[in-house]
Amino acid sequence: MTRYGSLPPGWAERIEALATGGLEPVPPRPSATILLLRDQPGRPERGPEVYMQRRHSAMDFAAGMYVFPGGSVDPGDADLPAGWSGPRPDAWAELLGCPVELAGAVVCAAVRETFEECGVLLASSAADPDTLVETSGDAWEADRLALARHETTLADLFARLDLVLRGDLLHPWTHWVTPEFEPRRYDTWFFVAEMPARGQARDVSGEADLSVWHRPLDALADYRTGGIDMMPPTLVTLREIALHRDTAGVLAAAEARIPLPAPLTARLRPRPREDDPIELMWPVEDPFGAEPFPLDRPVRAAQPVPVAPRVPVEAVERSRPGRASSGP
Repeated sequence: MTRYGSLPPGWAERIEALATGGLEPVPPRPSATILLLRDQPGRPERGPEVYMQRRHSAMDFAAGMYVFPGGSVDPGDADLPAGWSGPRPDAWAELLGCPVELAGAVVCAAVRETFEECGVLLASSAADPDTLVETSGDAWEADRLALARHETTLADLFARLDLVLRGDLLHPWTHWVTPEFEPRRYDTWFFVAEMPARGQARDVSGEADLSVWHRPLDALADYRTGGIDMMPPTLVTLREIALHRDTAGVLAAAEARIPLPAPLTARLRPRPREDDPIELMWPVEDPFGAEPFPLDRPVRAAQPVPVAPRVPVEAVERSRPGRASSGP
């Protein structure tokens, strides 16, 4: 059971509005994100590192949160590059549990967003399909900016440069949907991929003010002490990654997770009567629990979380010392 005081500010008011019919959920936007993984030089036994960015405090969504590179599917992502390595869209549809047209667009969005946000492009030249392209230099930066400004599409860029999308390097990991009570909602597929040896991840998105390589256990420890803030999907995914010794272990585990199950989301528990308490159901252990969950075992199913809608937001802030007041 979780104290309401540990939930982010504003959640209870929106949860109550949803439970009482005063809030119409907005449709979630299809999205994709990639966990870029690398082993620590000389210390692979300490577990892989994952690339993360801290979003600017002025952002409308996930302000101040540590996140993985990613974003929404754009209309142009439906135009698939001719050069394509790995599962075809119909196979991706089975792996991701979505229609074929959307599956291809999600894969393109994952590759495009990672290039836009940290300069890493999971692609190879058609003339050398076994070697990933190295994207340093002014010409690559101009192409990255053109994509970010919607002046071109991934398919057009790949056609001009004769590139092959390396979908074989992407491994589906999990699938989350933002809860219905949130004003901005995303239907997000999470992938894991090994950081290219020739690549260099850097913060070029304009949406973040800091980028770091973090061991999952270290990131979770920083969250517990209030040093950083993360959303539930990020917390749970890091917990799952932390159970593996190295990048190869994570990629092998990804193979056992597909096809992906139904998307994870927090839901309101049905109330037979209007005077029944409002309870939030997490698909896994409550990330905002008063006591930190153990990190030495897999994530478990959660119990209902009582929500006290009329606790003042000020009381919530006082109950979360050291934590940013940004949204989930």
